[in-house]
Amino acid sequence: MAKIDIEYRHTDAPVDNPAVRRTVPQMVLYIRDLICEMQMADISCRFIDTKIPEGPNTVLINGKTIPEIIEGLKIKYLDAADSCDMGNSGVVGFGRPVLDWDRNYVEDVPDTIMKNAIAKVFADCNKNDLPMVE
Repeated sequence: MAKIDIEYRHTDAPVDNPAVRRTVPQMVLYIRDLICEMQMADISCRFIDTKIPEGPNTVLINGKTIPEIIEGLKIKYLDAADSCDMGNSGVVGFGRPVLDWDRNYVEDVPDTIMKNAIAKVFADCNKNDLPMVE
């Protein structure tokens, strides 16, 4: 087992909501890209692509769903003073708010939520590996 296992359990059926961020094939590519980034950073991880006959699609990170992982987390954005835009104005975006997520579709999970869930699992895996500082 890798330190972080990300399993995407999904059917072959297309997502029936056009407002969802990703299709099933796009979700597979999205997770593969995340895995690649982590492996390039020398993080032990692997992707498990599991096709299921029916049921809701889900992502499991070390056996837990994203809502289970992020429960109780307070996800915050950087304050303007903490950002790295060097005093330039930010890009104006149109569309859904970044943290808007239809929890009925794992394919709709925002990038911010997904990366926070992975970071939480990674931190939990490493909490026993850190040396005690006196």
